[in-house]
Amino acid sequence: MDIDFPLVLVVLTFATGLIWLLDIVFLRKRRLAVAEGASGEVEADEEPKEPYLVDLSRSFFPVLAVVLVLRSFLVEPFQIPSGSMLPTLEVGDFILVNKYAYGLRLPVAGTKILAVDDPERGDIMVFRYPEDGSTNYIKRVVGLPGDRIRYEDKELYINGEKVETQFVARLPPVELRREQLGDVEHNIFLTLGRTGQSGEGEWLVPEGEYFVMGDNRDNSNDSRYWGTVPDEMVVGKAFAIWMHWQSLTSLPSFDRVGGIE
Repeated sequence: MDIDFPLVLVVLTFATGLIWLLDIVFLRKRRLAVAEGASGEVEADEEPKEPYLVDLSRSFFPVLAVVLVLRSFLVEPFQIPSGSMLPTLEVGDFILVNKYAYGLRLPVAGTKILAVDDPERGDIMVFRYPEDGSTNYIKRVVGLPGDRIRYEDKELYINGEKVETQFVARLPPVELRREQLGDVEHNIFLTLGRTGQSGEGEWLVPEGEYFVMGDNRDNSNDSRYWGTVPDEMVVGKAFAIWMHWQSLTSLPSFDRVGGIE
């Protein structure tokens, strides 16, 4: 079972903050009153000891609150679990995602409270998988609202125009090509010897939704198979790799640190 970390963080922040507030407003006064009744006047340095839960909440609430704000509204780290975005992102890459690039959203609910910019063609976007609403996916934005997308024989067409690619290298079992999407030029993989029939079709992108694809075109579960991404599912824009850690049996590497194209 996947743990909903944003929900856990919100609940812990709320709970510790509430306990600390209740202590300031009610519980501390009650402890002082009980102490004064038992031994007369209480000196400032002789106040009754705080209950363990209150002391714990007072210590953790500021930390949790700062993490909640940073993670919900500014930057959130993610780890790449699959090869669907090869060669741009590798399995084990740890990336940073800009949470305010597409507008400020409430944690957990995802409701947009302040519009900033909309996703643009070529952006690498993190979003919640529309089929379950909780699993985080990362793909490249290919189609914007109102676009007509066609994928045929491993060729991408947007609004009737073919997206040109340039051959870079043959790296069996894949071919490396260079693609231009909007203002973004990036690399893609095409698997050698595999027909383009898988994932072929034509789609009209609804208003308020986005068509996304993986850069590893023949090995990506994306909009060709389950449809478009509604705006309310958008999490943020990936902008940097800050570490690479393949597995627990290997050492972290910082060779891939840098921006994401």
